[in-house]
Amino acid sequence: MTAHLPILMAIIPLLVGMAAPLLVLLSAPLARGVVLLAALATLGCSAATLIRVLDAGRAWHYYLAGWPPPWGIEYVIDPLSGVMTTLVSFFALAALIYAGPYLEARRALEKGTFYALFLLTVGGLMGMCVTGDLFNLFVFLEICSLAAYALIAAGGRRSLVAALRYLIIGSVAASMYLLGIGYLYVMTGSLNMADVATLLPPLLDSPAGILAVVLIAAGLAIKVALFPLHGWLPDTYSYTPAPVLGFIAAVMTKVSAYALYRIFYFVAEAAGPVSATLEVLGWLAAAGILFGSIMAIAQRDFWRMLAYSSVGQVAYIILGLAIGNSLALIGAVLHIISHAVVKGLLFFIAGSIKWQTGTRRIADFAGLARQMPLTMGIFLVAAMSMIGVPPLIGFFGKWYLVLGSIEAGAWGFVAVLIISTLLTAVYFFRVIERVYELDKLRPEIEYGSEAQGLPSETSETAGRPLRVRPGTGGRLELPATMLVPVILLGVSVILLGIYNELLVTNVIQYALPWRLP
Repeated sequence: MTAHLPILMAIIPLLVGMAAPLLVLLSAPLARGVVLLAALATLGCSAATLIRVLDAGRAWHYYLAGWPPPWGIEYVIDPLSGVMTTLVSFFALAALIYAGPYLEARRALEKGTFYALFLLTVGGLMGMCVTGDLFNLFVFLEICSLAAYALIAAGGRRSLVAALRYLIIGSVAASMYLLGIGYLYVMTGSLNMADVATLLPPLLDSPAGILAVVLIAAGLAIKVALFPLHGWLPDTYSYTPAPVLGFIAAVMTKVSAYALYRIFYFVAEAAGPVSATLEVLGWLAAAGILFGSIMAIAQRDFWRMLAYSSVGQVAYIILGLAIGNSLALIGAVLHIISHAVVKGLLFFIAGSIKWQTGTRRIADFAGLARQMPLTMGIFLVAAMSMIGVPPLIGFFGKWYLVLGSIEAGAWGFVAVLIISTLLTAVYFFRVIERVYELDKLRPEIEYGSEAQGLPSETSETAGRPLRVRPGTGGRLELPATMLVPVILLGVSVILLGIYNELLVTNVIQYALPWRLP
């Protein structure tokens, strides 16, 4: 069984996802138990594979049906893909646990559909992380994207429009990627990543090679939501159901950034048209960091603020890839991990606030720390990490990016990183001040009143005091299944920061292209 761990981590969620609608018809608790067990098994396979690869000191090559590459499809588990699969499967389990209260009142068909689509998304992302075949990566990209579109559309009328926009833009992105690998196949006659890597270098400067690089970069940049190709993200993140959003915001853009890193540094050489493309992506990332931060400051809806924050934060990853030295690449991979953990946590918290109080407006958050002290305490930790306060994990990814920028002499990027940190502090401290503004509340001002200059149409609770769901007083501020993932992720933010050196020296440094055997 252990010899097949690479395929099991992708096939388990796909198979259970297809069976979930039938299991729900038999028994909803049985179906939920099987789905959670599948997510736990996927996480176990991922962690065990990562440990084995790190212990062996070399990548694990798995040939599907015993066909060796380049004729057969190959799965490759190295420290980089092992980290990504562990991250994806961890958040899949956390999101499924968190989704419990959201699904309680749903009909059996709705529950079965949710489980099926969610696990198909997980399986697609896992396949993208482990595949060593360029076309197989496209297949898994489409599996997870199509399932994600349907999950997003389940949030209501506005989410239907957001999902349709995401589908159209995402289809264009996938088509660009497919055309790009089509050109690579015409030039090399192969789709296996390792095989293409040996055949491509002398062909890369040809017109077909340049076009392939540009198409792949554009397609994956759309999936990453790199400015100015980010148009699908704000509405998608604003109207997606919280359990789905916590998972998607944490890992989907990160897996696309991983794919870009894998292709540009492990398949193609970071020279010639690749180097020129990375330079363009770097300046777009710098602009996106500032744009996302400024737009986040302008938002009055907490979910939308976090959405624009994501536009800026994912650009940090692309900036690290564009700089391209060891420090910058370590910073990029570390930021993939840190932003996944922190942003997934923040969207779980945002969903918890909406669940408990019925509001999303920042102006309505006054006194929230008194009603949800533990959740708001964890929010404070997550916000400090996003700003980049040591010793939390968010600081260290930015620190390596600054060091990499200095080593490359890219002082403009250093300035962007510093300015963006200050802007991030502005929009998060605005929320923190509101949440903990207990001694400054004036009784004549109602929560969410129009006197505060906030449009009522942004919230169904505008002009009303915060409501609290009944039945939680004196006990837990949230249902246990929602609170446990929030606490676990909050602790992870602290522990990953404290032990960041172990993470870098024992795992991330082996995810650099020149450190992998």
